[in-house]
Amino acid sequence: MFPRRGGSGSQGSDRFEYLQALVTEFQDTDSQEAKEQVLANLANFSYDPANYEHLRRLQVPDLFLDMLTEDQENLVEYGMGGLCNLCLDKVNKAYILQNRGVELVTGCLSSPREETVLSAITALMYLVTPAARSQITAPPVVECMVRFSLSENKRLSNLAEVFLQDYCSPEQLERARSLQEHSALGIPLPRD
Repeated sequence: MFPRRGGSGSQGSDRFEYLQALVTEFQDTDSQEAKEQVLANLANFSYDPANYEHLRRLQVPDLFLDMLTEDQENLVEYGMGGLCNLCLDKVNKAYILQNRGVELVTGCLSSPREETVLSAITALMYLVTPAARSQITAPPVVECMVRFSLSENKRLSNLAEVFLQDYCSPEQLERARSLQEHSALGIPLPRD
């Protein structure tokens, strides 16, 4: 629950101030562990639609997008998780799509972290619009999903199979599967 101040201000104001304090802490701290903890908290708060407007005002979608290219895997994982949570909102989705979101999320498909890859696949599904569909179902992405669908990791294979069934045409699947037989894709499977 968000802290309340002696009856002054609304819960929305308290919520904004609390989220603002988290963002400020993330920006000001030199501690890697503190950054990770704050980013994980922001990702969790991104699940609640009541926080969407506050998070936009605080530019948290940009923060999450920036984290997708970090070298530190925990920051990438939490940034990807937060972005995945934000994708459910139409305003957030449009913003993410306008700011290289598909490209950045697709880059996370090659993460060695299972949770990062699962969040990336889920986010790609949430980001599908008529305008973004061709980029999200581009041949390299479909080929990657075919490879993931063959994984022994059931979470990964099941989610990839949902992506393939729900967002790809039979022609895209056929092409990707025929390429799969003739080439080794350079995208490693995530570690468990």
